[in-house]
Amino acid sequence: MALANGKGRIESHCEKGWASITFAGARHRVKMVFEGEEEVEAGECFIVFLPEHEFSIRGQLVADAAVVQVDSIAHPPRLSVTCEILLLEEG
Repeated sequence: MALANGKGRIESHCEKGWASITFAGARHRVKMVFEGEEEVEAGECFIVFLPEHEFSIRGQLVADAAVVQVDSIAHPPRLSVTCEILLLEEG
């Protein structure tokens, strides 16, 4: 939410366990919605900066963060952004 400057809202979130031989964690799928001109601009910035954002989540390492789907409507201005984030447990 901080990356979106508090301009969006989370419409849905789901989590699925993830593991490899050396790591355990979860893959999160989050759909955010931005409604209004100012909010859509914040959503566009969110799309640009998410993949390189330095997250600070206690006990977790963000291994990957990617935008996987974007839908937009011009009138009224609305942008929906679906992203996937892979969180690994630090240990």
